Amino acid sequence: MNGKPTYTLQQLVLYFLKLGFTGFGGPVALVGYMHKDLVEQRNWITEEEYKQGLALAQLAPGPLAAQLGIYLGFVHYGIAGATLAGIAFVLPSFVMVVLLGILYKLYGGLQWMQAVFYGVGAAVTGIIINSSYKLTVKSVGKFNLQSFKQQWLLWMFYVIALAVTFFTQQEHLLLFVAAGVIYMFVKAPPKWFRGSVANSIILLQAGFWNYESSLLGKIAVYFTKAGAFVFGSGLAIVPFLHAGVVTENHWLTEQQFVDAVAVAMITPGPVVITVGFIGYLVAGFPGACVAALATFLPCYLFTVLPAPYFKKISSNLPVKAFVDGITAAVVGALAGAVIVIAGKSITDSSTLCIAAATIALLIFLKKVQEPYLILAAALIGYFIKVVLV
Repeated sequence: MNGKPTYTLQQLVLYFLKLGFTGFGGPVALVGYMHKDLVEQRNWITEEEYKQGLALAQLAPGPLAAQLGIYLGFVHYGIAGATLAGIAFVLPSFVMVVLLGILYKLYGGLQWMQAVFYGVGAAVTGIIINSSYKLTVKSVGKFNLQSFKQQWLLWMFYVIALAVTFFTQQEHLLLFVAAGVIYMFVKAPPKWFRGSVANSIILLQAGFWNYESSLLGKIAVYFTKAGAFVFGSGLAIVPFLHAGVVTENHWLTEQQFVDAVAVAMITPGPVVITVGFIGYLVAGFPGACVAALATFLPCYLFTVLPAPYFKKISSNLPVKAFVDGITAAVVGALAGAVIVIAGKSITDSSTLCIAAATIALLIFLKKVQEPYLILAAALIGYFIKVVLV
């Protein structure tokens, strides 16, 4: 936003296109790649600009890595840079998941593919369990008595969201908004707030209605809603997608949903791109395009619109408290969804061993990349279901 850039817009787009093709490892790894490449090695972005972008990506709803990429594109090239950087970053993984969706539809009923996803589903469950734990520690607090005492309100939101998600197997957007509003008024009430006006607060619903129109219309509405409530990690979208895609609309079976998450993890780029695979299974290529566009459009808007004013926004304590409350509830919902998914994906001793081994490797071999674990699980699944049978 300030200073003359030392790189062209074309160079920026080519960088994000390359990152979209090669960026494995999930949001944390992708964010690290951007810092190493753009700040440390190429000096295209200053440390301060990067930190502002990372703060906005964490503060606003949207997949972390995609939002950071959009913001960094905005820094020197405004709307054009943000738009092209975002498209270049997402496009490679979108193409990959659509191609995998084609193969999945063609061969999903064959024994070898079922065997592969038998192992992959268990590994993905292990990865999600591990990620859910990390998200909980980072966003809510450590699992110890001191944290429970100091952050008791966040832990309460977390447990309530976990329980509600587990028992209803649905996402509850108003629960997340309520958690954010309550935490804001407890920790950092706005100046205009007075106790007597508390009952005048109107919580806006997400503003999305379940129109009984075409299937593409339903996909657009649902995935826009999901994209508007993803905080921090791409895996945070899992409870939203699971509830809507499997439980409410019955677009996919439980196994297809787990396979969709697996597909996102074995491809580079943002994990949220699993929506493209889901959209393809539901309504072909148009469904994939609509699902991806609907999911990433809120992310784009939540980044571009506040970007010019972010310095002021980032120091607003009520806004920070609101996001902290929402994040605790969202992470709790993720934990609840993990329990539901695990109960349906881990069906025998073999899948239990695969999931447990995956968690152990992620804990003790911190540099191991998730795609390698999924590939190993696929080979194990094939061996168990095809070779040993």
